[in-house]
Amino acid sequence: MDIIKKLATEFGLQSKQVESTVNLIDEGNTIPFIARYRKEVTGGLSDEVLRDLDERLAYLRSLEERKEEVLRLIEEQGKLTEELAEEIRKAEVLQRVEDLYKPFKQKKQTRASKAKERGLEPLAMIINMQQEKSGNPLDLAAPYVDPEKEVPTAEDAIQGACDIIAEMIADNADYISEIRERTFDRGMIVTEATDSEEKSVYDMYYGKTEALSKVPNHRILAINRGEKEGKLKVGVEVTQDEMTGYLEKQVIRGDSIFRDKLVSTVEDSYKRLIAPSVEREMRNRLTERAEEEAIKVFAKNTEKLLMVPPVRGKRIISIDPGYRTGCKVAVIDETGKLLAYTTIYPTQPKNDIEGTERILTKLIEKYGINVIVIGNGTASRETEEVVANYLKKNSYKIEYTIVNEAGASIYSASKLATEEYPDLDVTTRGAMSLGRRLQDPLAELVKIDPKHIGVGQYQHDMNQKKLDTALTGVVEDCVNRVGVDLNTASPSLLSYVAGISGPVSKNIVKYREEQGRFKNRKELLKVAKLGPKAYEQCAGFLRISGGDEPLDQTAVHPESYDAAKAMMSKTGITGEDIKGGGASDIDEKIFQAYPALKREDSLTKMAEDLGLGIPTLRDIIEEMKKPGRDPREDAPPVVFRSDVRDFDDLKEGMELSGTVRNVVDFGAFVDIGVKQDGLVHISELSNKFVKHPMDVVAVGDTVKVKILSVDRDKGKISLTMKI
Repeated sequence: MDIIKKLATEFGLQSKQVESTVNLIDEGNTIPFIARYRKEVTGGLSDEVLRDLDERLAYLRSLEERKEEVLRLIEEQGKLTEELAEEIRKAEVLQRVEDLYKPFKQKKQTRASKAKERGLEPLAMIINMQQEKSGNPLDLAAPYVDPEKEVPTAEDAIQGACDIIAEMIADNADYISEIRERTFDRGMIVTEATDSEEKSVYDMYYGKTEALSKVPNHRILAINRGEKEGKLKVGVEVTQDEMTGYLEKQVIRGDSIFRDKLVSTVEDSYKRLIAPSVEREMRNRLTERAEEEAIKVFAKNTEKLLMVPPVRGKRIISIDPGYRTGCKVAVIDETGKLLAYTTIYPTQPKNDIEGTERILTKLIEKYGINVIVIGNGTASRETEEVVANYLKKNSYKIEYTIVNEAGASIYSASKLATEEYPDLDVTTRGAMSLGRRLQDPLAELVKIDPKHIGVGQYQHDMNQKKLDTALTGVVEDCVNRVGVDLNTASPSLLSYVAGISGPVSKNIVKYREEQGRFKNRKELLKVAKLGPKAYEQCAGFLRISGGDEPLDQTAVHPESYDAAKAMMSKTGITGEDIKGGGASDIDEKIFQAYPALKREDSLTKMAEDLGLGIPTLRDIIEEMKKPGRDPREDAPPVVFRSDVRDFDDLKEGMELSGTVRNVVDFGAFVDIGVKQDGLVHISELSNKFVKHPMDVVAVGDTVKVKILSVDRDKGKISLTMKI
């Protein structure tokens, strides 16, 4: 297989483009580095496409390795023919390779292998050739009777031979491929309750039948979980006569004295060997498809959450709500530094509203608070009501917002949190983390395993390795897209920068603590275990403000400094311009540098003079205009509140604004200001057909919704965006 050519076809790219990209990957370059600093080589492929290409490249290479291994194993048995070798070499999926290898694979002892040990393989070949048109089958089998080999009768000999034929049928790659596809196209997945009297969250799946090819991905994951929890029995049903009918046409040729026996052998092969195997494969195929889609949704949601704009320049009271033990309060300044912490008791059982308001007043006036943050967990609704009422009756120009607590308790009790804040208890760390999530979601959320940040579904039921790989890739892409302040970043944040491992990130912080602030990017080469290759990968993503080199506060890579400075010289831009916030008129200055050329030609000429590609030059120009621009500025801003809604106030037909908190296969969950998020089902997202909710909404979006129904007993809210 020509892997480069196949990748080019699948991704709609040129072979040379794919070959150059694969070479970059093989040289050990990271995906963020390739996406940002090798655009001329890749043709401007995004980090997302590059990761998909990298994953597909690994699969195809693994496929080729397996082909060679299978060819070797069959060759060692002396059974490799030219035709079989050709079939194996042209296989495009691993399943086909394994199907072709199956007849030659060492098996545990089976009925067929026992029959072969008893010397019945020649009889099986005679029966399978179907050349005997007359005579008594028992007479033909008589020579194979041997009590010492546990073949006491001719009937036993024929049965043993048929067991061998049954396995031959089940090992035929073409037969299995066809049965597999027919099962998927026409089979049904059937779910039943293990206890029909028991009420459970899986009620909707009791006695349910659905086409294998049409069952939605989220239902597959729900069914799998129900089966795992012992609440559901799951099976695959298909019309057996159709399957055995197909096999009979392939196996039985005309009339022979063994025809009836072959018919029963085909049925035995299907029921005993093929059907159970194909059912497992169908379940695995559905699960893999569902997991793949769920991981993509999870990854997209994670990206949107990580790229929520930071709220800068605010002094924050952060409240982690609770009942019996009270609400933990942390006060942090504009940089996230802890100023004070305490506990308030506005909820059951104390209901100390007066004491809570007295503490809030003291903190607001002492520390000049701008914003109050409330976690969305236990007692959030009650705490929010107290805060909203307090703000309403006071003249403070303070708003509040709700922050997703997912993963905060895991972080606050982690080894990392203990290392960062050894003198604080778990609850104070948790409250402080919530406030920091508002100030810089990306910097705070990287401290938590991405699986625990609350924007996925069935994440604990999926292939954990695939999920971890996908989510780690998303976090890496987000961190490198935004860039990292080298002099303030935590080890957690630094460890996601291209080329920087966990130990090296700690070495960077250690160097910073011992030597003081980094003054330039070159100093990174003095950090233990950070060599030239790692420096090449990470340097452009690390920012230094107020250092020796103005370009260090931009995303311009050090390898392009000479070209960037030559452009600055040609256009009259100075380092002070960059330090002062950028040169917004750089396009005009480039045009003025080539007065004899048209405006559109001046950029091309500048690229030629500097020895740069147009994509790299454009990136440098954008950085000159606005050094270190934060791409999160383009995302919807955080929604602040000044009042609270009560669940009982909600009525059908009411129109509200809300924030999308999670997107799943079947719709989107929207925070409308009450404790429970409402669900906009996929059918209610738009008046047009919606293939997937992500085509319409994303985590963090502010949307207009209308209430369709409110189920107060179950605490469920149904919403529509068809307004």
